[in-house]
Parts: sequence; C-alpha cells; structure tokens
Amino acid sequence: MINPKETTQRPDASTSRDSGLEEVRLRQQAIGVKLRHMFDQVVNEPVPDEFLDILRRADERSSTKEGR
Repeated sequence: MINPKETTQRPDASTSRDSGLEEVRLRQQAIGVKLRHMFDQVVNEPVPDEFLDILRRADERSSTKEGR
C-alpha cells in the first residue's frame, strides 16, 4: 500500500523552489545593474568629431534650403 505522505510534496520542495526563485531574482537584478552601468558609460562617451561634422553639414544644407 502507498503511504499518502510519500506522494505529497515534501516541505523542503517548496523551500528549494523559493530559493530558486530568489536566485533568479538576484541574477536578474545583477544583470540590470550591469546593463545600467554599461548604458551610463555609453551615454557619457564623447561624440566623435566626424559625426559632429556630418551633423553640422546636414544643418547647413537644411538651413540653405529653408532660406530659398
């Protein structure tokens, strides 16, 4: 005969599931922190001079077209 207590989940099964969820949350939090740090680094990088020149030329062309 099967003991009904043996077929139910053990109390430690929910504990291990909770600790697994906590581990996932901590991992996601760590990833979020690293992504924010990387984003901040990119935002704070200077704009290359070549890109600024391209933007200036585009502004000059649009201003001369508007002044026709």
